[in-house]
Amino acid sequence: MPPRPTPLVQELVVTLYGLYADPRTGELPVAGLVRLLDGVGVDGQAARATVSRLKGKGILDQRRAGGTSLYALSPDVLDLFRADDERIFAPVRSVPGDPWSLVVFSVPEAERNRRYELRSELASLGFGFVAAGVAIAPRTVLDQARARLAARGLDGYTECFAGEYLTGADIRAKVGQWWDLGALDEQYAAFIGDYEHLEAPAPDGPEADLAAFAAYVPMLTRWRRFPYRDPNIPLEYLPEGWKAPRAKAAFLRLHAQLAGPAGRHARRALEAA
Repeated sequence: MPPRPTPLVQELVVTLYGLYADPRTGELPVAGLVRLLDGVGVDGQAARATVSRLKGKGILDQRRAGGTSLYALSPDVLDLFRADDERIFAPVRSVPGDPWSLVVFSVPEAERNRRYELRSELASLGFGFVAAGVAIAPRTVLDQARARLAARGLDGYTECFAGEYLTGADIRAKVGQWWDLGALDEQYAAFIGDYEHLEAPAPDGPEADLAAFAAYVPMLTRWRRFPYRDPNIPLEYLPEGWKAPRAKAAFLRLHAQLAGPAGRHARRALEAA
């Protein structure tokens, strides 16, 4: 069984599409998706209910081919997923002296729901908050942030800048005020506790492949949250003993060990469907 905590079913669905959807069409047959979810402990009723909800939210698009229902991630979600992969497997950590990006935003009181949405989007991209209406992150994320805000129709409330930090105050202390680093470090510690000592199943074979799949898909789903929560600011500005490098080493080791056998199980499951 995969370590705790189990991600939400809809998060698992998005991960499964990114890993195992038809590379030409981006589609999975609903029966195949249900079989894949069964491999991570989601029963058929819950799987089908989740597919229905995601279709209703516009996250999944459906078409029929003969008597088969095929689903694919919507183009907007697929674009975000591809951008996620870049940040997950090849994140760019800034170094001291690199410029910062600032997003200054103002939303009318009558549209306060849009203000909440804007803050949530910026936080999900790794921005911290210097003051009310002022968000900060390394310059490396600014282009992606501008594209995301434009796609959400939020760019009209913002002005974006890139520049240096000039006040001369202790930047390390300031970083601790702008981001909730303690909570993030606790999440890294939990990931390390659940995964650092996990070993790949052996020997090879269908049962071992299923065990690898059951561990790999939730682990990858859980790791996907970190590259956005972690702003990738210079290590020199972070607290002593910052756990992100150790957690990343555990993730990359297991990714290398589990991706292959997990893929074999997925292929068998989809062929059976």
